[in-house]
Amino acid sequence: MKIIAIIPAGGKGFRSGFPTPKQYLKHNNKEVLSYCLDTFQRNKSVNEIIIAAEPEYFNLILKIILKHKFNKVKLIVEGGATRQQSVYNALLAADAKKEDLIIVHDAARALLPDDVLQNAINTAKVKSNAVVCIKAKDTLVKGNKSISEYINRDEVYYVQTPQIFKYQTLIRAFDKAEKQNLLATDESSLVRNLGEKVFISEGSVFNFKITTKEDFELFKKLVKK
Repeated sequence: MKIIAIIPAGGKGFRSGFPTPKQYLKHNNKEVLSYCLDTFQRNKSVNEIIIAAEPEYFNLILKIILKHKFNKVKLIVEGGATRQQSVYNALLAADAKKEDLIIVHDAARALLPDDVLQNAINTAKVKSNAVVCIKAKDTLVKGNKSISEYINRDEVYYVQTPQIFKYQTLIRAFDKAEKQNLLATDESSLVRNLGEKVFISEGSVFNFKITTKEDFELFKKLVKK
């Protein structure tokens, strides 16, 4: 069984407030994407990495790969108009068999702890899939400018990545979504759309997604420490 990591890195990052997409922002002369790739390069279970990105950044990605010796990166494929299309393009390009595990992880989640990744892989090996989540700790409400309802947080989780599924399951999920014109925000919802059970693996607060300037400032402080 082979384990392949897909890193969608095609977002424009408009919400970050930076002119450069957040995955290519630099700290300590190292791109956010490089921090992300570090974890997968180190992990002994991961065999290959595929990056989905916009063609205008292919040369930069190649420089990053050479500079940091990310020899697990086997392919750079063109990303689509959406994250979903980018992952689908990478899936179609992957040299994978039915039982191989596919890990999908956001390029902007640059501080994925090693143990969180390995625990998710171990869960997927046993249960066929794993989605990294963290349990809600805060009081949760619904409303618009005022509170209309309190939500029981006992069974509420924040969904993160990595999300891991067998290749045959994931390709079926994306194929079905394509036929239904279904656009989802993550892979787990597409797999649930197949009627499959999806299992939770414990995440980490450090595994946050860099989306805003404040997120990037927090990232820099954590890296410094």
